[in-house]
Amino acid sequence: MRMKAALELLKLRIGVTIAATAAAGYAAMVEEVDPVSLSMLIVAMLLGSGGSAVFNHLYDRDIDAVMKRTRNRPLVTGLISPTDALMLSGGLTITALSLAVMTLNWVVAAHLFLGIFVYAIVYTVWLKRRTWWNIIFGGAAGSFALLAGAALGEPAQWLLPTLLAITLFLWTPSHFWALAILLADDYRAAGVPMLPVVVGEKRTSWWILANSLALVGSSLLPWMLGLLGSLYGWGALGLGAVLLGLNLKLVAEPSRRWAGWNFAWSIPYLLGLLCIIALDKHWS
Repeated sequence: MRMKAALELLKLRIGVTIAATAAAGYAAMVEEVDPVSLSMLIVAMLLGSGGSAVFNHLYDRDIDAVMKRTRNRPLVTGLISPTDALMLSGGLTITALSLAVMTLNWVVAAHLFLGIFVYAIVYTVWLKRRTWWNIIFGGAAGSFALLAGAALGEPAQWLLPTLLAITLFLWTPSHFWALAILLADDYRAAGVPMLPVVVGEKRTSWWILANSLALVGSSLLPWMLGLLGSLYGWGALGLGAVLLGLNLKLVAEPSRRWAGWNFAWSIPYLLGLLCIIALDKHWS
């Protein structure tokens, strides 16, 4: 039971997404993928993401106890103690950074550290309970994962990684604000100022659309600038068209139903984008 609870603290679905983001950044920068380096990168990302996720559980255990979705988390029920969680978080974080320094390079380790810091400190401690801007700046954690992967491939190159990192940065608000509409009652009860709690569902749907327009536009820049090819370009255009279509449905009918569809599509949208980055580079 304690092992299962510890795994729940790691938020493995987020960790896998972070690892996939870093892997895509690496694949975008190399002509030939080194499986050993890629494996070490994925492990470091999983460990670092896990360390920050455990800290998030630890710090938020008071508001988790209030929200229906999170009231059965291990730190709320007492299945895992705060001391054990702190030790697990620290151990995972130190192991991740040590692995990155010893087997990859210091630039990768620096980006990994910044990603952990943004999620654990900037988002969880500083912004989450203070402002609806929380998730905007918190989204930088995913951008640092992509930059870490790119730094493993080619530390001196900056333009393509920066453009892709901007896309990752813009993805998070569209993804999370849709989820926040679904969980607005929970956040309201816990006193967390997520955007739907502050401005309502209708205005949030317009914010999602505006952000997604910037997101899709940014995703096309590597194609328009000739940094990635037509496979990526047409793929990003198709994925973005579906996303914007669902956003428009949400604007027309700001309901839990369409918020759910927007949230559900945002995940394959991101994973699809990451896949076509690698495919365009190595198989087009």
